[in-house]
Amino acid sequence: MTTLENVKRCTVCAAQLPNPPKPILQFNPKAKILIAGQAPGQIAHDAGVPFQDASGERLRSWMGITKNIFYDATQVAILPMAFCYPGRGKSGDLAPSPECAKHWHAALLSELTACELILVVGKYAMRYHLGIVNPAVTSVVADWNYVGNCYFPLPHPSPRNNIWLRRNPWFEERCVPLLQNRVRSILEY
Repeated sequence: MTTLENVKRCTVCAAQLPNPPKPILQFNPKAKILIAGQAPGQIAHDAGVPFQDASGERLRSWMGITKNIFYDATQVAILPMAFCYPGRGKSGDLAPSPECAKHWHAALLSELTACELILVVGKYAMRYHLGIVNPAVTSVVADWNYVGNCYFPLPHPSPRNNIWLRRNPWFEERCVPLLQNRVRSILEY
């Protein structure tokens, strides 16, 4: 059985979830870009498809790609920090459970042999992929180049971040065009 097949059958954190486990990810070892996100939301959980919501529309816009390219697993892998919807809290979705990262991420990441770019979306992914203990998203995104050419930190594309985007217009003015150029050069479309 492959790692992906085992992930799809995972029930490690079933007792913590508001719904039965339904791991949502997109994976193919040939993927050239990895989107390392937080956790699927309720809409993605219901659809069984990652970023099947307004966050996905914004993320695809930032990347400058179509839905067809985005959902082509040989082009784009999507590995959130937690594969199942964690539930809702007082101010939005709950934090992703650390269980997925502990059990599955190292094995899956080692299989991504063609990956050239990792989009690190949000503070939980920044903690894991960039090794920043308490990331200040604005600072990490503003200093994106310090992590080298294979990582590109992003704020979460959720509509809940509209205020952040209004307060930080430099992101869409400077970072988004750089991201789109990098994605275009990797995917050659």
